[in-house]
Amino acid sequence: MTKGDDLVERAAGALQRAATNAAAEGGWKAKLAEPLAEDAAFLRQLKPSLIRARARGELPKDRAAGEGSATPAPLAPPGPQLGRRPSKDTDGGAGPNPFAVVGAALVLGILLAKMIDWRGHAHPRR
Repeated sequence: MTKGDDLVERAAGALQRAATNAAAEGGWKAKLAEPLAEDAAFLRQLKPSLIRARARGELPKDRAAGEGSATPAPLAPPGPQLGRRPSKDTDGGAGPNPFAVVGAALVLGILLAKMIDWRGHAHPRR
């Protein structure tokens, strides 16, 4: 293998490790794991020695992606994706009843309007 092959293989290995780690973390990162793994397989096809061999006609040009190169590791996560569920006893940030908040705002608004109207009667315009 040449220096270029080593460099490309190192980059593909780094992409593959990133894909494996992203799949293990879950969430939006897990969605990126499959494209990263495909990129690693594609990058392995771009080794200078393989390109040179294909140009000379020594290797078939119509191989499937990743065929003949190191196959990527499965992207299944090593453990469960979800953490522990919160217990029903803890009130995890739930606020007051929204109907009570709307009702209180309505009552305060009506009282404020009555006060403004009452003060208007104290000093009528002519």
